[in-house]
Amino acid sequence: MGKLSTHVLDITQGKPGAGVQIALYAVHAAGKTLLKNVVTNADGRCDAPLLQGDEMVAGEYELIFSAGDYFAAQGVDVPTPRFVDRVTLAFGIAEPDQNYHVPLVVSPWAYSTYRGS
Repeated sequence: MGKLSTHVLDITQGKPGAGVQIALYAVHAAGKTLLKNVVTNADGRCDAPLLQGDEMVAGEYELIFSAGDYFAAQGVDVPTPRFVDRVTLAFGIAEPDQNYHVPLVVSPWAYSTYRGS
């Protein structure tokens, strides 16, 4: 059985992004459906997989990370409006029996991701 997971790495401090709010959406032709709202733990990870077992369905998804709020809570002085605020990672799950790990590496000025397992 496959699963979907994520984590956040704050590259400005070289540490996990603890306390980042994340929303997971399923994307359909008619719009988006909110599946989960979670907050990262002290290790920058979610306490449980975002999807697993029967929840893993082939399709399009979005993870929306509240990175701007995270950096504001860290006391980082960023301009208004924030350059990096809500980071949306749009991705597809083609093989639901596999593991999909979709991390966010982020600073107030840049971000990246990759597909891990």
